[in-house]
Amino acid sequence: MTTESTSIPPSSGPWPSAGQFAGLTSLASPRAGSGRLALPARRPARTRFAAVPLVTADVFAVLLATAVQTAAHRRWEFALLVAGLVVLLDGRAGLHRPSAVPVGVLDEVPALAARAGVAWSVTAALVAASAPELAIGPLRLAAGYATHVVAVVVLRGFVHGRRRRAARAHPRSALVVGAPGPARRFAAALGQHPEYGIRPVGIVGPRPDGDRGRDGERGLPVLTTAEEIHRAVIQNTVRDAVLLTEDEGLVTLFQQYGCTTWRVGGEPSGEPMADHLWGYGCRRLVPAGARRGLTAKRVLDVALAAPALALALPVLLLCALAVRIADGPGVLFRQERVGQHGRLFTLLKFRTLKPADETESATRWSVADDHRMSAAGHFLRKTSLDELPQLWNVLRGDMSLVGPRPERPYFVAQFSRVHAGYAARHRMPVGLTGLAQVHGLRGDTSIEDRCRFDNHYIDHWSLWQDVCILLRTAAGLVRPTGS
Repeated sequence: MTTESTSIPPSSGPWPSAGQFAGLTSLASPRAGSGRLALPARRPARTRFAAVPLVTADVFAVLLATAVQTAAHRRWEFALLVAGLVVLLDGRAGLHRPSAVPVGVLDEVPALAARAGVAWSVTAALVAASAPELAIGPLRLAAGYATHVVAVVVLRGFVHGRRRRAARAHPRSALVVGAPGPARRFAAALGQHPEYGIRPVGIVGPRPDGDRGRDGERGLPVLTTAEEIHRAVIQNTVRDAVLLTEDEGLVTLFQQYGCTTWRVGGEPSGEPMADHLWGYGCRRLVPAGARRGLTAKRVLDVALAAPALALALPVLLLCALAVRIADGPGVLFRQERVGQHGRLFTLLKFRTLKPADETESATRWSVADDHRMSAAGHFLRKTSLDELPQLWNVLRGDMSLVGPRPERPYFVAQFSRVHAGYAARHRMPVGLTGLAQVHGLRGDTSIEDRCRFDNHYIDHWSLWQDVCILLRTAAGLVRPTGS
């Protein structure tokens, strides 16, 4: 289906979406040239591993408590149950999510203590029911629970302290969205309080009459068009967008750029804002396509991809040897693809053909019948073995096992202009296989049909659907057709 390349020339088209820049109509109409905007610059996903230190603190606190309070011959089984419940309950309560503001561990104590109590009580009840002779007495249970709470407060306090120091030393660039007056006052407040780790670099809003485009106090530019926003995001590596007013179009636009979006001030729909930025109520706006079940999807990806990669190691070595003998050096190729929310990532495959030049590799749709391809290349493509290195992309978090297939930026721009809803495929992580692929839509097949299948998959996503697609993909390997 795809050609190989080590680099991709800049896209000639925009990064479009359904209702692109719709929210900007309330500010100013984009200039005529804004339709030629390029893809946003590549930036690593900064929150991919943000939960790891807090999860580690929760687990280590459980291990410490069980090590000193439970019988040695049942210690690790008990610890595993408590740790699993604690991580699950804390995760569901959002205690592992990155916050817009410096978090104090004392604010978390009630939530942490309550969930730790549930985890210890449930685990003790299960142990008593399954093995009464190993039941934990109330005093030992209370001591273990208390040790856990103290340990988790100390460990999380250390994690939050490090994050506060890092936020002050390396503030994130942000755009403030709202009327110029309130936006300037809010930006000034953030500028005077670096402990929040947010550095305003511009204001998105209507430009008052006589305003030349800059805030006289802080020198912040006032951005009124999609092109100006795009340029500011790229040049300043903007990571956050803080909205003082509701604007779904701008929320979608910033999330497509990979920015974290925050709603500040007011409590729309009666939803409270527990966090605050210098007294301004604040809450994170979750992308429309995000679901809590995506955590389970990621767990499934890691649980299956890690052992699959280990078991496939002999096959990977044989494939690499075949490519090396048949086609010479350069066993793997790396190619830029468009992932979730338009982020670019480097996809890995076994090399099956050396393109004539970079233009061919970036813009030629299919090389399935190219006479330059060796017998080894034909075999790898026919059996889809050339896709095996993408298991590493799955482990890295660039891809999922199941999702819309990723494409090159050049074709994403072209297809998005021609096929309505094509860009909406990027609401979910891209995948090794998908609903379109198990229905035979791979290689040189209808893009419109693939787009329809991909969006149907996203709109009706479930973990069971992923399992079914993986089973159908495995069954299809028995009668491979390749691409």
